[in-house]
Amino acid sequence: MTIHVQGAGLRHGQVRALDGVSLGVEQGERVAIIGPSGAGKSSLLHLMATAVQPSSGHLELFGEQPWALSAGARQRLRARVGLVHQAPPLPPRQRVVTAVLAGRLGQWSTLRGLLNLVYPTDVPGVRQVLAELGLADKLFVQCGQLSGGQLQRVGIARALYQRPEILLTDEPVSAMDPVLADHSLALLNRHAQANGVTLVASLHAVDLALAHFPRVIGIREGKVAFDCPAEAVTEVLLDALYANEQLASHQVQGPTLSVQIPRC
Repeated sequence: MTIHVQGAGLRHGQVRALDGVSLGVEQGERVAIIGPSGAGKSSLLHLMATAVQPSSGHLELFGEQPWALSAGARQRLRARVGLVHQAPPLPPRQRVVTAVLAGRLGQWSTLRGLLNLVYPTDVPGVRQVLAELGLADKLFVQCGQLSGGQLQRVGIARALYQRPEILLTDEPVSAMDPVLADHSLALLNRHAQANGVTLVASLHAVDLALAHFPRVIGIREGKVAFDCPAEAVTEVLLDALYANEQLASHQVQGPTLSVQIPRC
């Protein structure tokens, strides 16, 4: 199993982000994670990426427990995992070509990484990835000159250039128009299928999740609400998953409303 999460809990201070999450993802699977705002989708992805350590339970990647490894071994493990952020942390003055090439920093020596800052080493390779995302003309543009949707596509390009075995994407198309969002998710899925990459994406748009991913996991209040094939996700399941979201967002005080999620 490529990703195995068992009884994982995660706290941010006094806030419980994840509560006893258990799930497994096999090599080459393509999985969408959906749920209300604040449900724990991003926290789960960052846990899988080893960006945060679980407060309880455990995580395995490729059969290894990352937090039982030495710092060096854990870093080598992380190089096999790509993470696309909703708002990619790209310095405004950094050129797009450099930002994309940074996807392979974990695989390069320190010297090559430093040289790449001065002289990009694989311009044709970067141009090819950017062209698939409609950004070939932005190759030498500074990241600060790009729109939010363009920055998200640069983040996707960097992850594709990295060639990870696991690709985790956190709301990767939230700033894109519907056509670009659909195209970008289709590209990610084609890449994953062609290369046997395990793809996990958190998405706010349920229609995109159902259209592009064979398996859908619903997260609510830090727990797995359901885990179904896309064709088994019904309106009843979705209504229960998102029930009272608007009401809860306007509550000042009072307990969280408990919602029973039906089975797939």
